[in-house]
Amino acid sequence: MSDVGEEPDVRFTMANERTMLAWLRTALALAAAGIGSTEFLVSQPPLARAAVGLPLAVLASVVAGASYRRWERDERAMRLHEPLGYDRLAQVVAVTVAIVSLVGVTLAIIHL
Repeated sequence: MSDVGEEPDVRFTMANERTMLAWLRTALALAAAGIGSTEFLVSQPPLARAAVGLPLAVLASVVAGASYRRWERDERAMRLHEPLGYDRLAQVVAVTVAIVSLVGVTLAIIHL
C-alpha cells in the first residue's frame, strides 16, 4: 500500500487501523456467540441451535473479511486524496443480529 499516493497524516492512518481492529473484535464476538450457541444451548434441539449459531458464525467471517477490505480501500483513498467510500457493513451486522436475536427469543418462548 505504501507505493500508492502520498503518506497521509499518521493520525488518520492510525484511526483507520483502529476502526479495522474494532470490526475484528466484533467478528470475534460474533464467532464466539455463534459457536457458543451451537455448542452450549443444550435446552434446544440441534436444528434450533444451528438456526441461532450458524448465521452468527457466517456473519463473523463476512465481517472479518470486509474489515480488511474496508481498511485497504480507506487507506488508498486517503493516500490519493479521494473521498472515503461507504459500505453497508454496519447495516448488515445490525439486521442479522436483530433477526438472530428474534429467533433466539422465539425459541426461548416456545421452550417455556
